[in-house]
Amino acid sequence: MTRGKLSPEDDVAGRAGLAAALAAGGDILDAGGSAVDAVEAAVRVMEDDPVFNAGRGSVFTAEGRVECDAAIMDGATRAAGAVAGVRTTRHPVSLAREVMTNSAHVFLAGAGADSFARAHGVEAAEPGWFETDERRRQLDEILSDPEAPFDSGMKYGTVGAVAVDSAGHVAAATSTGGLTGKRWGRVGDSPLIGAGTYADDRAAAVSCTGAGEYFIRLVFAHEICALVRLSGLSVDAAVGALIAELGSMGGKGGAIAVGPDGLGSWCFNTPGMYRGRVSSGQEAEVAIYGDE
Repeated sequence: MTRGKLSPEDDVAGRAGLAAALAAGGDILDAGGSAVDAVEAAVRVMEDDPVFNAGRGSVFTAEGRVECDAAIMDGATRAAGAVAGVRTTRHPVSLAREVMTNSAHVFLAGAGADSFARAHGVEAAEPGWFETDERRRQLDEILSDPEAPFDSGMKYGTVGAVAVDSAGHVAAATSTGGLTGKRWGRVGDSPLIGAGTYADDRAAAVSCTGAGEYFIRLVFAHEICALVRLSGLSVDAAVGALIAELGSMGGKGGAIAVGPDGLGSWCFNTPGMYRGRVSSGQEAEVAIYGDE
């Protein structure tokens, strides 16, 4: 995602989507709402926006299906919920929250996760609702070259949100369609608590995007929180240290994070990353390219 490579239309649409997500979460925080409510609301907006690889607009698997993953975590209690391989639930992040708040489990997958959604009144959607022509074109492009690795040359597009509320509690949520052309039920870091998503009031809330296999091996999001809590690093320094380690392993991606003191950070080792932030008394800021 460099200047000139992203079309003007995609640039405008991406910034508009980020602004809408910030408004949804920010309005909740302005009204004294919880960080958990805020991150869920922000991610739901992006799940409904086909610009992003989450919910509607998710990428296709090699078999031509859409399979969504999501997670959410409450830093105050360290309660968490996650789902993977969801195909008929409109907002995977809300299903993850339902798992967190109204089940004895943390992680549900596949048809069982969708069945849980129906049993608990979480809004459904037909599989076709998630599909877009552009994502189909991307799959066709990959499948046309059997020698090409899946997702070759295409942005990841995972969405996430972190927040701290007026009580000083943090929360994180992440949602994704995964990798274009993924096979064999592949699941990345996004729904894995501690890898792509983590929140702990003693340290920070973290959400990640990028090459999931590397984030999993680094237990990336939890490692940031461990550095803050046990080594005394700032959130910004901890995020930077983990991105450096990610790069040393050959991984690409980025992360957003915020501590209970309200100090936030983002860092990435790619040409760009869709990102934005808003806080009390400050206007919303959105960016895409690395030089912004």
